Amino acid sequence: MSGPSDRAGGQPPDPRGISGQRKKAAILGGGVIGGGWAARFLLDGWDVDVFDPGAGAAAALDEVLVGARRALPMLHDRSLPPEGRLTFRPTLAEAVDGALWVQESVPERLDLKHAVLGEACAHATGIVASSTSGFKPSDLNAIGARAIVAHPFNPVYLLPLVELVGDDTAPAAAILREIGMYPLEIGAEIDAHIADRLLEAVWREALWLVRDDVATTAQIDEAIRMGFGLRWAQMGLFETYRIAGGPAGMAHFLAQFGPALKWPWTKLMDVPDLDDALVAKIAAQSDAQSGHLDHRALERVRDDALVSILRGLRRRDQGAGAVLGAHDARLPAPTFPVTVARIVPVTWGDWNDHINEGRYGQIFSDAADAVLAAADAMPAPGDGWSFFTVETTIRYRAETRIGDAIAVTTRIEQAEGKKLKLVHSMQRGGEILAECDQLLLHVDMESRRSSQMPDAMIARFTALSDDRN
Repeated sequence: MSGPSDRAGGQPPDPRGISGQRKKAAILGGGVIGGGWAARFLLDGWDVDVFDPGAGAAAALDEVLVGARRALPMLHDRSLPPEGRLTFRPTLAEAVDGALWVQESVPERLDLKHAVLGEACAHATGIVASSTSGFKPSDLNAIGARAIVAHPFNPVYLLPLVELVGDDTAPAAAILREIGMYPLEIGAEIDAHIADRLLEAVWREALWLVRDDVATTAQIDEAIRMGFGLRWAQMGLFETYRIAGGPAGMAHFLAQFGPALKWPWTKLMDVPDLDDALVAKIAAQSDAQSGHLDHRALERVRDDALVSILRGLRRRDQGAGAVLGAHDARLPAPTFPVTVARIVPVTWGDWNDHINEGRYGQIFSDAADAVLAAADAMPAPGDGWSFFTVETTIRYRAETRIGDAIAVTTRIEQAEGKKLKLVHSMQRGGEILAECDQLLLHVDMESRRSSQMPDAMIARFTALSDDRN
């Protein structure tokens, strides 16, 4: 069998539902969060209607989409569906008409949310959700709306978490899973839900550390990203502390460190006065820390790093990486003779932002795996046989860069006796990037020697080759 690999593929699924109608989402408010929601739905094949009467809303959304179109496809080892249609509507009623999902993302003013959600619920027939980071559903629905809370995290097009609060959130959770997100259904209402309450505790303490000249903004960020932030990304808080408790687990950890919670280490609920002096101090330190990058450049640094982290977590099926893997599994594999169809991820780049020789090997290994799967010849543990790659010749024709949409087509040149010979062609928009001749041998796993392929297996390979012709 060919070497270990991320599974490749990706014929775009049909973005239409069972009824044959295209799926539509309505986004009310196209700022940073609304734009992220629009990108998440749009790049997963949904049509998106946007209502935002603000000046420059369309231009701002376009900037968000530039980042999303670059980053989101890099997460996946299969192609996303064809992008949906994006339409700005002059009225809210037009935007929500026929939408399966309506997402409100206007500023955090309760009176404004009442007005927007009230009008949305008067016209919409689908799910109506609010991106609010603080208000409870009972607050939002106090004057007659029927909204749930669907609180995401920035960038919405990369981070999977959505806090769901409200009555009967199961239908909403199903849609969110479909577009690669992780719905966290919260049974009880509370201001700021779960994640923001935790974040505000850390944020409050950080403001005190800066105010009291204990630490700078840069030192605080380093403390997080060089230490517990790495642990949290893959294990969260309680699992991390369970390990800290050693073999005796969480009970021992609480017995050992619990009393320290009563020591006067933190300011906790006290909030420093954000007077002009403190604001100026924080702003100046922040400028010194990352002011050499403009807003969009900093977003790109963030997105590339998130793609790398999420893909790493995916290889371990851990944390948000498990969500990513589950979404990839829902994306259809390509149809032979197409054996790979994907975006080249940022994790494959070298200092020239193109992929090196080793990644070509992975691509063609993935292509070989796709051939075996198409012929129902993919070995499983315990089968007693496998395929080993014994010879590979790669010819490099053109540079392949990060973010390129690539496709591999494969021809079965020989499938007889012990030998399976494949010829791969990797292309970008019709331009040949590389070609590969690959020889695999059918191997008996007990003797570790090459062995005759079963006649039925040879017939399946032959049928694949004949179908192509």
